Amino acid sequence: MDMRKLVGRNVRRIRQRSGLTQEQFADVSGFSQQYISGLESGNRNPTIITIYELAQALGVGHLELLASGSPPKSGRTKARRPTAR
Repeated sequence: MDMRKLVGRNVRRIRQRSGLTQEQFADVSGFSQQYISGLESGNRNPTIITIYELAQALGVGHLELLASGSPPKSGRTKARRPTAR
């Protein structure tokens, strides 16, 4: 998956969930509305510092902006009980 699109989609989802327009989010975050628009459309390549600052402005952890939405697969299986011999 393209990380630019993933981050952009997550920013848009969380911003909309918070009831913020791009203009309002720009005011809160300190980034321009044009930057927010480009980010949400997957045309920007944010640095890790930018991701952190965006997350702070949205009130979420920075990892939420990187989450794919699919639950992580641990690769673990349920432990089996030993059988009596």
